[in-house]
Amino acid sequence: PAAGERGRAAQGNKRGRFCSCFYSVGGCALGAILILKVGCYYHRAFSSQMVSIQQVVLNSRPGKNGQPVAENFRLEEGTLPEDLLEGQVKVHTRYLSVDPYMRCRMNEDTGVDYLHPWQVSRVAEGGGVGVVEDSKHPMFQKCDVVTSFRWPWQTRAVVDGNVLKKLDPQLVDWHLSYFLGIVGMPGLTSLLGVREKGHVKPGANQTMVVSGAAGACGMLAGQIARLEGCSRVVGICGTDEKCHVLVHEMGFDAAVNYKKDNVAEKLLEYCPDGVDSYFDNVGGQISDVVINQMKKNSHVILCGQISTYNKDMSYPPTLPAQTEAILKEKNITRERFMVLNYSDKHAMGMVQLSQWLKEGKLKVRETMVKGLENIGAAFESMMKGGNIGKQLVVVSEE
Repeated sequence: PAAGERGRAAQGNKRGRFCSCFYSVGGCALGAILILKVGCYYHRAFSSQMVSIQQVVLNSRPGKNGQPVAENFRLEEGTLPEDLLEGQVKVHTRYLSVDPYMRCRMNEDTGVDYLHPWQVSRVAEGGGVGVVEDSKHPMFQKCDVVTSFRWPWQTRAVVDGNVLKKLDPQLVDWHLSYFLGIVGMPGLTSLLGVREKGHVKPGANQTMVVSGAAGACGMLAGQIARLEGCSRVVGICGTDEKCHVLVHEMGFDAAVNYKKDNVAEKLLEYCPDGVDSYFDNVGGQISDVVINQMKKNSHVILCGQISTYNKDMSYPPTLPAQTEAILKEKNITRERFMVLNYSDKHAMGMVQLSQWLKEGKLKVRETMVKGLENIGAAFESMMKGGNIGKQLVVVSEE
C-alpha cells in the first residue's frame, strides 16, 4: 500500500501528465504521415499499423465449489482496431478493480440476473478507470478521465462510449484509484447501505458491527457509521494486523479476529447492550453469531456473503432455522442491499464522500498490485483475505 500511495502522491495535480505522451514520435498514432524527401520531390507514405496491447482472459472455471486461483486467468497479446467507429472511445487503462462479486462471474451461471458470466478464452471485465486517448463519441474527448463497471482487462481498449462515465478528477485530487474505492462503488455501497438500511439516528447511542471490516466496503462502512451518528463501531476481520488498522487508523472502537478469538464472547464484551445495526459482508457462521446478539427491532444491512461465494448455493443463502427464528422473534430486518438500485443518489453520494475525504474524516487503505499480468494473483489473494482496504491492480501510471 505504501508504494501505491507514493506513486499517487507523485502524481499530484500534474494534469498534463495524462496527455503528454500519447502521441509521441514512434508511438502508436494511427495513420501517421511520413514525409520522405527524394531529390526535390516529396512522397507520402501512410502508416496504418495496429496497436498492440495486453489483455487477460478467463482461462478456466474453478467450479462452483472450487477456490479461484491465479491460473484461472491467462495473459495474452492482442491488437486494437485501426479506426474508431461512431460512438466508440479509445481508453488507456490506469487501474482495475478486483472484487468479491466477480467470483460468481467465473461460473457458467452467475445466479443473479444483473451479472453475466465471463466466457472462457474471452477478455474479463469489471470496474476500471482510465484516460481517453481518442473519441468518436460526443460526450468524451482526449484526456477525459472516465470509468466503467464493464472495463475490459486490457492495457488499452476501444469501447462503446455509452458504457463510460466521465469523472471529475478534482473530487479525488487526481488520486484516480479512489474512483474505484472510497469515491466509487465501495464508498457508495457503504454510504447508501448505512443510510438506507442501517436506520442510524444521531444521539441514539447505537452500536454497529461490521463483518469483513478490513475490506473495501467494511472499512468505509464502519467509518461512515460513526460519521452518521453511531456511538460505537466494532469490526470483525481475520488478522491481528487488520484489527490494529481498524482501531488505530480507522477509528473503530474495537475489532475481533475471528480466526483466533471467540467471536460471541468478544461481542458480549465490546457490545454489552447488544447490536443495533449489522453491516454484513460475509454471512455464514459469523453472521449467525452476530444476529444472536442483536437487539429487538434492529437491522441487518445485507451487503455481501463472501463466505459462501465458493459454494454452490442460492444468493442470499438460506439461514439456519435457529437464526431465522431469532430474526422473527426480535423483529430484525434483514434486507438485501444493491447499490445499483440507488443510481439517483450516486452523484450526491460521491460529493459527500469526496468532502469527507478532503476533510480527513474518512481514511483510505489500498492494496496495490502492479502489472496487468498479476491480476489473477491479486484476485486469488483478495478472495483469501490478503488485502487491507481496496484491492487494486495498477496497469499504468503514465
